[in-house]
Amino acid sequence: MRTRVRAIEERLGELYGATCLLCGRAHVAYVGEGEREVCTCAPCGCEGVLRALGWREGESALGVLGAVERDPAAWSLATSPAHALRPYQVDAAREILRAVERGGGDMLAVVFSRQAGKDEMLAQLLAMLLWKYRWRGGQVVVVQPTMQPQGMISRRRLLDRLPGALVRGLLRVEENMVAVGKASVTFLSASPEASARGNTASLLLVANEAQDISPDRWDAVFDPMAASTNATTIFMGTVWTSRTLLARQMRYLRQLELEVGRRRVFMVPWQEVARHVPAYGERVQARIAQLGRHHPFVRTEYCLEELSDDGGFFPPAVTERMRGDHPRQLLPTPGRTYAALLDVGGEDLAAGPSPRRDSTALTIVEVCHPEGADLQPVYRVMTRYVWTGVGQPELLPQVVHLVRDVWACRRLVVDATGLGAGLASALRRILPPRCVIPFVFTAASKSALGWDFLSICAAGRFLDHANDGSREQALFWTQVAECEYEPLPGTGQQIRWGVSGAAHDDLLMSAALVARLDAEDLRPRVARGHSRAE
Repeated sequence: MRTRVRAIEERLGELYGATCLLCGRAHVAYVGEGEREVCTCAPCGCEGVLRALGWREGESALGVLGAVERDPAAWSLATSPAHALRPYQVDAAREILRAVERGGGDMLAVVFSRQAGKDEMLAQLLAMLLWKYRWRGGQVVVVQPTMQPQGMISRRRLLDRLPGALVRGLLRVEENMVAVGKASVTFLSASPEASARGNTASLLLVANEAQDISPDRWDAVFDPMAASTNATTIFMGTVWTSRTLLARQMRYLRQLELEVGRRRVFMVPWQEVARHVPAYGERVQARIAQLGRHHPFVRTEYCLEELSDDGGFFPPAVTERMRGDHPRQLLPTPGRTYAALLDVGGEDLAAGPSPRRDSTALTIVEVCHPEGADLQPVYRVMTRYVWTGVGQPELLPQVVHLVRDVWACRRLVVDATGLGAGLASALRRILPPRCVIPFVFTAASKSALGWDFLSICAAGRFLDHANDGSREQALFWTQVAECEYEPLPGTGQQIRWGVSGAAHDDLLMSAALVARLDAEDLRPRVARGHSRAE
């Protein structure tokens, strides 16, 4: 019966020459300022959709729909008022929408500081495009470094921003695709192992987190997806180094800005975000106070500054904060907390035409806890020990004596890589339970250790003893001065760091192991008794 009624309504509507602005079908009854604009048919639910978009009696339905379909700010307020776009997000979204509507193959770059709403802006813009092109059709392709978790997070955010009332009966969801009517968004992984060929972007092609996408793979696999349609292409992400896909496209687009006179790069550093979200500014300022203005994370993720490939790992401002004024100590002070950091050297590196002996380095630090439950510990270097060309059978009892008998260390972080694995195992058998913390150096773990150690140093939480003219201290500072780093391509913002060439960095690596202590609770134990009355 309902089918017959609808057929009659549509036939009558055709005779009147009118179709609903939302569902596209011909009906008899409509609401809106004009005689026929949006149908009141209960199965369609179009009147409810119109009201959800802010329409009120006496207003033009066409005017309301036109406003939300033309302007990302209006769309955001109407469909996601709890996540309304901020002015800097609206600026980028409007230019992207204009580029899509022009269809001239424009390229744009969108670079926001970390957690400033780049992905929120993208999700709302994609939802708007799906709605706007639901009848005409069109394809959007979003490329991310990985499908799990990045691609799935983006898909879920898009689904959360699609108003249910608007897309009821039109929404289709597949594993990596979201469609509304004839329009679709497909999410792809840029991983070399992922199969991505065969897709076409007719409306928009997006490289999200473009700093983590291989330029060669983008050029070979993804850029051609917009070739036949000349679709708009957007590069989004956070700056890292000058060698990334994002950096390459930003350089090109800045040159286009000079030639064409139209904005192509939307960069929003943390200060701009803080103008609209004061709490964000407070959080970033706290991070800068902790890590230092020159920390690579602060420079790239908040200040949007590229890292150079030839810089020293420890900026002068950081090394100044590493210099303490306490005297070197050869014996512990009763009641203080101490920890030891052991970098294990090789034994047989002296053979060959260029004799070279690697060293084992032990750094003793006092663990100081400032007053205040939220303050992190400060590590003060007491002294250093170096053994060159000493075998592990001879080394083991000396380390045990220093760590257990002399300094009574609560923790010993030991390099358990390669030759160090056997020594670490022996130390765990001899020293008290929980005392020994093995650390295995890999590309990923060493990168993370470098970031963490740099953060500790920049915050003034690693303090060397005052200059005493010792050879060990002089070698340590030489290694600090000669330490270099190289940002690595790919996800994770990893670095390769250390002293290059034939020089040593054993004392530096020993000191860096202090970062592992941040995961340990070494606060002084307080004995609490109870009176008999209690």
